[in-house]
Amino acid sequence: MKAAYFHSVGGASGDMTLAALLDAGLPLPKLEEAIAALGLSGIGLKTWRDRRGAIAGTRVDVDVPDGPARSIADFVKIIQNSSLPETVQKQAVSIFERLGEAEAAVHGTHDGPPKLHELGSLDTLVDVVGAVAGLHTMGVEAVYASPLMLGSGTVKTSHGILPVPGPATAHLIASAAAPVSPPPREPLGELTTPTGAAILTTLATFSTPTIRVEAIGYGLGAKKVDGLPNALAVWLGEVTSEGSSLVLLETNIDDSTPEVLAYVQERLMELGALDAWLTPVHMKKGRSGAQLSVLAEANLEPLLVEAILRETSTLGVRRRSVDRYEAQREMRQVETDLGVIGVKVKLLNKRVISVAPEFEDCRRLAQELGLPLQEVYRIAEEAAWSAASSI
Repeated sequence: MKAAYFHSVGGASGDMTLAALLDAGLPLPKLEEAIAALGLSGIGLKTWRDRRGAIAGTRVDVDVPDGPARSIADFVKIIQNSSLPETVQKQAVSIFERLGEAEAAVHGTHDGPPKLHELGSLDTLVDVVGAVAGLHTMGVEAVYASPLMLGSGTVKTSHGILPVPGPATAHLIASAAAPVSPPPREPLGELTTPTGAAILTTLATFSTPTIRVEAIGYGLGAKKVDGLPNALAVWLGEVTSEGSSLVLLETNIDDSTPEVLAYVQERLMELGALDAWLTPVHMKKGRSGAQLSVLAEANLEPLLVEAILRETSTLGVRRRSVDRYEAQREMRQVETDLGVIGVKVKLLNKRVISVAPEFEDCRRLAQELGLPLQEVYRIAEEAAWSAASSI
């Protein structure tokens, strides 16, 4: 599985995220194609090499036409009406929804759409869509991040002078339970921006993966601070099959209907759990019940525990740390006589040991062609094994 690990050397912003991906090998024409898919005119990207302290990297400047500040709803509408891939659209919309929730929470605008002011410029849209589309283009399936470097002092905004981190940035970080790093000295100004925080707290798991590094890129910001490079690094590579530390949450429930339990299981997966399952158990006083088990990254523990307590009748949740070993996996597109089908490929020591066609692709082709689903599965598996043997 290909992963991206963002290291907040000296901050994180939307343009620094774009610059880091470009510095790590994202072709500029591919990024420009993604921006063009938004259907907007007058947008340009300028890139150049620069240095921050001892670190050489890439700078990005987004040129957008002047205009009134856009709202979250405006940005979402542009994204949903674009020709971007559905996965890119969904992730970009999720980032803006989180950003909108943060702005509404800190400025007290729950009764109406929040005003974005500085963030309402089209360059915010370009930063978010460019980051998501760039990761998609580079085949990244999982995003990780280091603790965020906050900065210190104050920042001048349309709301007046605000402390660093700004209220919206602080809300984004707190709502994701993201770890932070204090600045080495004061004052440094704003190092992590609301856009940078929104991108990373939405897409990333805040832990350090074990990866086989293939490329490293440095995205540079505009600040020049003595002793602290204003840079965001990205490490790209394959996650190895070495063990990873996770948290296992469990609780026993004996007074909920199957419909409620199924809903809770689905909700936990939507919140980011790696897996959630139900096991029949025989409880005290002869009652039949179910044990709800949830496997997740440690940073999601508070969010998932709250969901379990809110959505079920349980009075407590057990937790323990567990280790997990993972086989390497890849998503491949396989050409068949029926059409292109996505296949999940499992590898061990770089050898393919199993293939699993994507259910949705197989179901779609079965319905379109009037074929049995099992036949479509068989054809997809045969094509996948044939392709694997030729590599």
